[in-house]
Amino acid sequence: RFISKVEEVLNDWKLIGVSSGKPLEKGIYTTGTWEEKSDEISFADFKFSVTHHYLVQEPSDKDGKEELAEDVLPLPMQDLLCMNNDFPPRAHCLVRWYGLREFVVIAPAANNEAVVSESKCNLLLSSISIALGNTGCQVPLFVQIHQKWRRMYVGECQGPGVRTDFEMVHLRKVPSQYTHLSGLLEIFKTKIGCPLTPLPPVSMAIRLTYVLQDWQQYFWPQQPPDIDALVGGEVGGLEFGKLPFGACEDPISELHLATTWPHLAEGIIVDNDVYSDLDPMQAPQWSVRVRKADNPQCLLGDFLTEFFKLCRRKESTDEILGRSAFEEEGKEVADITHALSKLTEPAPVPIHKLSVTNMVHSARKKIRKHRGVDESPLNNDVLNTILLFLFPDAADKLADGFESRANTSAENNPPPENEDYNLFSQFKSAPSDSLTYKLALCLCMINFYHGGVKGVAHLWQEFVLEMRYRWENNYLIPGLANGSPDLRCCLLHQKLQMLNCCIERKKARDEGKRGSMSDRSPGASGDGAKGAEHSADNPDKEKEFGKSWESWSDSEDEFFECLSDTEDLKGNGQENGKKGGAKEGSKEPVNLKPEGRLHPHGKLMLLHPGEPLYVPITQEPAPMTEDLLEEQSEVLAKLGTSAEGAHLRARMQSACLLSDMESFKAANPGCCLEDFVRWYSPRDYIEEEVVDEKGNKIIKGELSARMKIPSNMWVEAWETAKPIPARRQKRLFDDTREAEKVLHYLAVQKPADLARHLLPCIIHAAVLKVKDEEALEDISSVKKIIKQIISHSSKVLRFPNPEDKKLEEIIAQIMSVEAIIARARSLKAKFGVEKCENEEEKEDLQRFVNCLLEQPEVSVVGAGRGPAGSIIHKLFVNAQRVSAVPPLEEELRRSGGAEERRQGVQSEFPPPTGREVILRSAVPRPAPYSKALPQRMYSVLTREDFRLAGAFSADTTFF
Repeated sequence: RFISKVEEVLNDWKLIGVSSGKPLEKGIYTTGTWEEKSDEISFADFKFSVTHHYLVQEPSDKDGKEELAEDVLPLPMQDLLCMNNDFPPRAHCLVRWYGLREFVVIAPAANNEAVVSESKCNLLLSSISIALGNTGCQVPLFVQIHQKWRRMYVGECQGPGVRTDFEMVHLRKVPSQYTHLSGLLEIFKTKIGCPLTPLPPVSMAIRLTYVLQDWQQYFWPQQPPDIDALVGGEVGGLEFGKLPFGACEDPISELHLATTWPHLAEGIIVDNDVYSDLDPMQAPQWSVRVRKADNPQCLLGDFLTEFFKLCRRKESTDEILGRSAFEEEGKEVADITHALSKLTEPAPVPIHKLSVTNMVHSARKKIRKHRGVDESPLNNDVLNTILLFLFPDAADKLADGFESRANTSAENNPPPENEDYNLFSQFKSAPSDSLTYKLALCLCMINFYHGGVKGVAHLWQEFVLEMRYRWENNYLIPGLANGSPDLRCCLLHQKLQMLNCCIERKKARDEGKRGSMSDRSPGASGDGAKGAEHSADNPDKEKEFGKSWESWSDSEDEFFECLSDTEDLKGNGQENGKKGGAKEGSKEPVNLKPEGRLHPHGKLMLLHPGEPLYVPITQEPAPMTEDLLEEQSEVLAKLGTSAEGAHLRARMQSACLLSDMESFKAANPGCCLEDFVRWYSPRDYIEEEVVDEKGNKIIKGELSARMKIPSNMWVEAWETAKPIPARRQKRLFDDTREAEKVLHYLAVQKPADLARHLLPCIIHAAVLKVKDEEALEDISSVKKIIKQIISHSSKVLRFPNPEDKKLEEIIAQIMSVEAIIARARSLKAKFGVEKCENEEEKEDLQRFVNCLLEQPEVSVVGAGRGPAGSIIHKLFVNAQRVSAVPPLEEELRRSGGAEERRQGVQSEFPPPTGREVILRSAVPRPAPYSKALPQRMYSVLTREDFRLAGAFSADTTFF
């Protein structure tokens, strides 16, 4: 049954009959793709897994019939003698030992014990032999015996009238007579037992592998970060804006040099227990591979993982810093909350502006007093350095505070328009010159070096206090773009921008109130100019925030005085009976004076009085952060689809429209809806040329179809709107309330929330850092990985709460790139790429280093005499010296001179770690008149392992 099962599997996989294929090209075992198929069979109740390993090849063009006519050896037997693929760097062990391109392995299934007893082994072997004979399969079949780790296989391959047996020896201790070539040759010859007297020649391939573990320390370029310097405070604030990079230990642990003699005839070389000709310097082929340290500790990776751990902390800031900070807890807190509520309630008596700040500052002093400066998680120098780095304008706060803002905002505008800068919109982080981004980097730094989560909580507390101080004293926050919150950024950044909007409005209002004429005129005229840019060309009126507030004053009319006879106005209004202007006209008082004008429009005239149309001063629409927008859309959605709900929704959405209509009416007495539409939404006013009765072409205009829908929202709003200038309208944006909301939001953030908000910024910073570092090295594989990281991150970070697993993947990818770059640097330093004078050699070395990173094994051009070879030779010489004699600096620096050569090979290279020998011959067996068939023996000898793998063929027809 077992035999039939094996045959069935071979039949399924179509492995029966003659196997055809081309002779193998050089190196195909490394560059080609290997595939495998598996199946399970059982012998009684013992399960085996059967696996077919094969090199994927293009089908051969030759006709199979011609081959059958000749008496061809099966492919595997041809492969035994093929020399193009000896010692492949990456392959299944059977490929390395026997040079096969295709074979089937039968091994005990995953959880079954090994086949150890000899009788069972023989039973399996004979079953296989019969199965091969029955099916005519020419693919070698192996059985795995003994424990898995020993990698012991026995097997067989059959062809027409020929058979090859695969046998193996595996020992711990090496018999001394087999440590050299002459002993191995002896085994091989006795095993063949050749009946011919002049023995056919044996060809040999030899490879010795030398391991260099003792890389000299001075080859490692990474500078460890100087933590004391950061704490000392003498290092500039810039240190805080940079992420560290590079490995803390050498990311490359060993260099393996393989010296190969690919083709030696027997008798050319002497290698016995007394003397050996095998000098690595004379070897015709050198190849090198490096062993990478497993997960080397890298700085950037450590920063990221530590910061990511913050996201999982549960404590709030208060729990971390301790509530006991406030001595008489109840009273103190009550006072502060009372102060806050006082701020938000409408109060007839103006509260003294600094009251809250005084309280907060006293709280701060108490925290200090209570904890003692030594106990506070961040020492003062570090804290001050960071705060100065975050708020550069704090150093030179001027009395007015406006100019200092001007200095800092000059840095922000205009933003650089390159793709790296715009990464923030893909990652939903924050621009790389913004306060939020800098804050993220500082928190990351503090979390790693200065007190972990406590330090983070402490800095955050100071940050929130600074925000409140700025709000109360009308100081703008530096490092944020002007205008309403940028929804492409993270929520925390939007909140800070929102706070800035509030400060800007409040500041404008306070200055407006102060208003003596001299204070205001520069502001007002400046604003007129600003507003002029936003004329009809910009119907959406995206004007700068706060532009109109400084110029709100009753003496506005002195700037744009429009002397018009109110009687005329009224008359004009009544002539225009149909337009709704008359309705307004009849209700309005006779002495309408225009108010709240910004500047004349320039192009447009009012339709009916025929006077210039004035652009009114309007209220800015309320800026929104994404969470507010979400809340608002939820409220609007909840109103449902009933008529009443729809009406209410429309009213809520048109608050801004109504305010603009009121300002427009105030600025343009006697205007009508058409005038407003022409200014506000030019697309809704359609003009066409018509010919009147006299044959003249005149332009006739009318409202668009959507404006003519009965009970249209615009018409309704226009009718309810009264001519009120913006400064007398109800505020659309209550900056006091919004600012308090933002400050509360900031104050209740736990360190974990903070880390979650800022993680996109940190990932953004890490990607930029990796990109910069890669640009110095120029490694093509890394460029690809960075692109993948960016596209992966932009998918993951777009959502509000990304899964931890996905974030971990991104961090792992960034760490792997860092490790590759660190390896490249380590190799560059070790091979002295930068120091190389000759340009051509330098390029060769650079190419060599890049290949070492990407390929499993790299051959050295020119072997021991090429540029890379001589460097490797020096490395070995130096390592040998160090192990033999305590190193002297001068000796280390001097390259291998003539005296070393005289000392002989021993001093230059350590004894080889591995010796591999392949012996091949074509010999008739078992009788002198048999067919000459391939015989091959591979031997490998390492410190605790000795293996012989032999494939011996015999003629089954003539024996």
